[in-house]
Amino acid sequence: MNLKLLRVPAIVVGALALAALAGLYAYLCTYVYLEPSLPTLAQMHHVQLKVPLRIYTADGQLLAQIGTEQRTPVRYREVPPMVRDAFLAAEDHHFFHEGGINLISILRAGVIDLIEGRKAQGGSTITMEAARNVFLTLDKTWRRKLQESFVAYELDHDFSKQDVFRLYLNVIFFGERAYGVAAAAQTYYGKTLAQLTLPEAATLAGIVQAPSLYNPVVHPHLAADRRSYVLTEMLKLGYITPAAAQAADQAPIDARLHAPRVSVHAPYVAAMVRQQMVQRYGAAAETAGYKVYTTIDGRLQNAADRAVQLGLISYDRRHGWRGPIGRTVLARTVSPGELRTLTMQYQPIGVLRPAVVVQVGAQDAQVYVRDLGFGTIGWNGLSWAGKALADGLVGAAPKTAGDVLSRGDVVYVVWHSPTDVQLAQVPQAEAAMVALDADDGGIAALVGGFDYYISKYNRAVYAQRQPGSGFKPFYYSDALHHGYTPASTFINAPLVVGGPGMESTWRPANDSGQFSGPVRLRVALAHSLNLVSIRLLRALGVQTVSQYVQRFGFDPKALPQNLTLALGTLETNPLQMATGYAVFANGGYQVKPFLIDRILDADDQVIWQAKPRIACHGCSQPVHLADLQPAANESALLAEADALRGGGAAYMPPGQIAPRVISADNDYIMTSMMRSVIKFGTGVRALALNRSDIAGKTGTTNNWKDAWFNGFTPHLVASVWAGFDDDRTLGYGEEGAHVALPIWMRFMRQALQGVPQWRRPQPPGIVQLRISPQSGLLVSDENPDGIEEIFMANHLPAGAPARPANPGQGSAESIF
Repeated sequence: MNLKLLRVPAIVVGALALAALAGLYAYLCTYVYLEPSLPTLAQMHHVQLKVPLRIYTADGQLLAQIGTEQRTPVRYREVPPMVRDAFLAAEDHHFFHEGGINLISILRAGVIDLIEGRKAQGGSTITMEAARNVFLTLDKTWRRKLQESFVAYELDHDFSKQDVFRLYLNVIFFGERAYGVAAAAQTYYGKTLAQLTLPEAATLAGIVQAPSLYNPVVHPHLAADRRSYVLTEMLKLGYITPAAAQAADQAPIDARLHAPRVSVHAPYVAAMVRQQMVQRYGAAAETAGYKVYTTIDGRLQNAADRAVQLGLISYDRRHGWRGPIGRTVLARTVSPGELRTLTMQYQPIGVLRPAVVVQVGAQDAQVYVRDLGFGTIGWNGLSWAGKALADGLVGAAPKTAGDVLSRGDVVYVVWHSPTDVQLAQVPQAEAAMVALDADDGGIAALVGGFDYYISKYNRAVYAQRQPGSGFKPFYYSDALHHGYTPASTFINAPLVVGGPGMESTWRPANDSGQFSGPVRLRVALAHSLNLVSIRLLRALGVQTVSQYVQRFGFDPKALPQNLTLALGTLETNPLQMATGYAVFANGGYQVKPFLIDRILDADDQVIWQAKPRIACHGCSQPVHLADLQPAANESALLAEADALRGGGAAYMPPGQIAPRVISADNDYIMTSMMRSVIKFGTGVRALALNRSDIAGKTGTTNNWKDAWFNGFTPHLVASVWAGFDDDRTLGYGEEGAHVALPIWMRFMRQALQGVPQWRRPQPPGIVQLRISPQSGLLVSDENPDGIEEIFMANHLPAGAPARPANPGQGSAESIF
């Protein structure tokens, strides 16, 4: 045997062994060097993806999605096979059959990088892509590539292929702030994964290699070329048929950007929830995948939003036309596409849509409304537009459409139909509304201004404004508490007030400027007679009232300590006013307003649940949980709580019962008096709702700076404020009944649609007697001028029988 020939293999084997040892040594050294920068196995098993904060209505409609990265994590089984195959064909069809590190691809990429002198090729597998996107930076360096290999190795050996693929599909970037395939499907097509077609799935798979280059919205032609490549690969691998590939390749690139599917418009609510979540969980609240279910009723929120916007537009029209928002010169013939382009620089604002005037007739105008097409502004939509003058005054009414508009004007309109388009403009005044569930304080709807994107200032919560006469019911309740009755009379005559706490002599007056001698408190409240109210407050005492109104949620330290309090000169906001009126609505219980019902973590586990106190009639003798059958404890309590909505008696644990703060008798009479506000007082416009179960109070401050209406049914309370942020006047005669009440009515008309009328039963402590409408004194049943009035049994007028014949029977509501 030739020993020289044997030496050659030995040398080769030895060289290979030395190379292997050297490689192993280099690998170990590299690992030791990089190990501090690599994630631990425990960290890899507990990946926290950045998932946006999602906010929902009470019934699960999406209200907002907050976060810099749009991502909707999906499980492997939720990925349709067609979508899975598209990504395998586009990125790594060996994924399920080979290891997570493709050395050949890495070496090939390295050679190409050396030839081209730059980092041009990635050579990454799906496993390496997942490793890089989740645990590493996106730097194109050899150090990062080595880190990626080590992490990919761990993923490949400690995770299933399905888990790695799921991780990959949830983290890859698709451009337009979309991370993960589910977010990409929503962003580009407004669809879920299950709704995607083959050409759409192939387009998304093609984006991943270069999101900016293959963005189907920005570069549709390049996206189409990349899609063709993906479809070809799918065909080669047997994932699709030739016919399916051809049809998909010929489909148009119809991607466009879609915002998250927000079903209910409530940006002021979303901002409040975000603030509360950050206070509770820190900055991570926006990216930890929390789901917040609010108390918002989607139907009521939409109704409130529209009511505020249309109410402000109606007010604004009374103060004249300020002119178009822009002008352009139109060619003799112009296409809809050109008209749309002209409107693109003007954004829709609430219910307002930008439009271009294309033709002006004698008493109408043809307009092109962006995204809606051509429509007609009739004379009823133009005749209001006299020229706006200083101090809210209006010039002469127009006689023709040409007095208002010209061809080429760019204006805002409210679109009802192609034949019913209304000329409008962005109001300068503002308004806010809060609606509460009177039984537990849950915020059912909240609007903080005309449009959040014009002004993010939430007037419903933060604006401090005087409530005017809207404050009167709270101390009228105090009057009933101290023995006064709806029949008690006070002089409605001029009054001069001076003394401590007053800067000068004060001569208050009624809004009407008229006087009428003795007036019953029911009439004084209904007509909002200031002089009677001041005399009543003086009789009660400012300190007494300041203490009493705490039961409605007011801070006595915030109340002026003089008689101007009678006219509502404290500063408050719609949320506080709605909270106070909820006491009257629910029968006399103090509830606390709340917005968040429950919070779920990224795994859909409830981590926080609201526990509001509930206005509970018939719960004065609470039963302990231990006294119920063990199997029925929770269900029995829930069923009994539900029964309360209908006024039935039930038992609840003491901690769940809202405290009673005014008696049932006091509440019943006050509600009756506030029904009189609507039946014959300042709120008489609300009779148009044709309901007997509504009550409330208007409010107007000095010089018409603030306009209010606070009203309720037995289960729903809503407060509306309108005014200017700079505290200037709304204009002569612009009272709560003219500005705020129409907004409240528009909301309630929608809110109460399909809701049966229901009034709280008369409590046993109420007595009905006949009185003189002039003096308020008792009269005989035979007196033809007498009217019926209700009283507390322990606060009867002088001359009443000691034991009245009809305590707690019947109802006198219909005659007041």
